[in-house]
Amino acid sequence: MEPVTWDIANHVEHLLGRFHGPLSFRIIIQPLVAIVLAIRAGLKDARAGRPAFGWALVTDSAHRSQLLRESWNDVAMVFIAAVIIDLIYEIIVLRRIYLGQSLIVATTLALVPYMVIRGPVNRIARLWRRRRPG
Repeated sequence: MEPVTWDIANHVEHLLGRFHGPLSFRIIIQPLVAIVLAIRAGLKDARAGRPAFGWALVTDSAHRSQLLRESWNDVAMVFIAAVIIDLIYEIIVLRRIYLGQSLIVATTLALVPYMVIRGPVNRIARLWRRRRPG
């Protein structure tokens, strides 16, 4: 058995290689699913009159755990699917499992789009509701 070494260039090459080859469709599909979930949650936040998601996470320590739990409930399946699909990719292409890389990819494909989109959707929806007559 060969020793495991931590070569950053090799890991970067592996991460970038995921854009091509088998299962590359997930690079588009998984962020889209996360974005749809974020839009849905942002609109729900706007209807409830809640502040933007990111702002609330930073400023509202009393509700921070509730917000994180709610967002995890929204995006957990997308994140878990992203991890599983990436592990399958690693087995097929790299013939080895790099769990850390799979977690990086899943975070990038599922959690980041969700976190980035939810707050702005809330703000836009609240502005739009205020400007509507009636």
